[in-house]
Amino acid sequence: MTDSLVVDFVSWFSAQHGVLDTAKMGIVAFPGHGRGAIALKDIPEYHTIFSIPRGLTLSTRTSTLPTLMGEAWKEGGLDEGWVGLILCMMWEESRGADSKWSGYFSVLPEKFDTPMFWGEDDLKELQGTAVVDKVGRDDAERDYHEKLIPAVKIRPDLFPEDKLERYFSLERYHLNGSRILSRSFHVEKWPGEHTEGESDEEGANEVGEDSAMDIDPQEPSAAVPEEAVHEEAPPDEREELHAEGREDDSDDEDREDPADVAMVPMADMLNARFESENAKLFYEEHELKMVSTKPIKAGEQIWNTYGDPPNSDLLRRYGHVDMVPLRSPLSGMGNPSDVVEVRADLVVSVASKKVKYDLQERVDWWLEEADDDVFVLRTDCELPEEFVSFERLLLQSKDEWEKTAKKSKLPKPKVDKDVLTIAIDVMEARMKEYPTSIQEDEKLLEPGSVEQLSVNKKNAVVVRLGEKRILQGTLKQLRSMVAALARPSKKRGREDEKSGKGKKARK
Repeated sequence: MTDSLVVDFVSWFSAQHGVLDTAKMGIVAFPGHGRGAIALKDIPEYHTIFSIPRGLTLSTRTSTLPTLMGEAWKEGGLDEGWVGLILCMMWEESRGADSKWSGYFSVLPEKFDTPMFWGEDDLKELQGTAVVDKVGRDDAERDYHEKLIPAVKIRPDLFPEDKLERYFSLERYHLNGSRILSRSFHVEKWPGEHTEGESDEEGANEVGEDSAMDIDPQEPSAAVPEEAVHEEAPPDEREELHAEGREDDSDDEDREDPADVAMVPMADMLNARFESENAKLFYEEHELKMVSTKPIKAGEQIWNTYGDPPNSDLLRRYGHVDMVPLRSPLSGMGNPSDVVEVRADLVVSVASKKVKYDLQERVDWWLEEADDDVFVLRTDCELPEEFVSFERLLLQSKDEWEKTAKKSKLPKPKVDKDVLTIAIDVMEARMKEYPTSIQEDEKLLEPGSVEQLSVNKKNAVVVRLGEKRILQGTLKQLRSMVAALARPSKKRGREDEKSGKGKKARK
């Protein structure tokens, strides 16, 4: 991005009543890493670096397109998922200078290094990782053909024929979807806020008892949900804005109001790095504010937070990975938030070779009661309790299984030799799902070799190596536990007492 584009963007931002402390913050280009914000002078803690009027955020709530389309908006399913916001962004960009956000589109990225845009050869490098099944290209293209295109065709007055190829192509659809995934925030309505075209009754229903925005705007500190308040918040306690694409995937994403997903000009200029945040976005009644959460020295980068996700999510959403020193029991460089996903069907496949009865009934029961079909291993290399509980369910005798089903209570996550043996087999089977070994990946990342890799391949190697190291560390701990169980009981008992396990020590 050239200096002139930065100057034009800042001018546009100011003209739209955004306020930037230009004496404290500057926007610069980082070679190979896009742009970011730096402190031009020392910034004290709790300093408002910039503020954005709520109306300057871009969402289906602030764009006029949904109102112009009327009933066709909901009838076409544009109020579900991200397809509506993508269409709003495409439409606003197609309007050029007539759009309120024309100065914003000029600085949005036109290219992404995320797997959504990778070729087949690059995607093969991610085989075995959690990334491949989450790219979502097929689902996105289904929405494009089944929702967006029909909406465009019925309103040629809003979507002129001469603009379709340039602004409403499948390529632009993917581009704007990636802009949302990597840069959007979660901006809920303020209590009592009225959206144009919305009835009072509809507005009231938007902020019911279950809404995180159900607070008294006159006394925010008295009613802000505890989990929504930043622990280092300034005295007037603003509510923290959570980045939409910067949260771990969860069921909450399925229940959110798509109208809460918003693009926030200026806020998305800030980069993120593992455990480096020094500023956060907070919301107030009429504006959003980026506030420093600790002192920032002149020359330092101003970091917002992505929530410290694993490299698999960083690559999928933003096209980059984090490499910092790992914590025990792992060593070397990587992402301390990395995870490995182990599918429940892999556990069933391994366990079925150890038992003589059919496991389908138990699997169905588990899915109904626990709703866990994937288990997540983290860098502590410990077996998740849900994983152990599932294993015990599969290993139960017929009588034990009948009692469990009758009580509708999950088995206790107690580890024994049988559980450990199957867990080891599962981890070994999971490791075989990758196309390369740990040693091969480590060699690829050595000085002299890593320079020969494309950016995509390097990032893919980093992601899969991080996952393999977790599996390797977990296998090491499991084998150590099996060896401990094989030692003579008296010796093991003495060691357990030394480690605080087994019987309680006498007072």
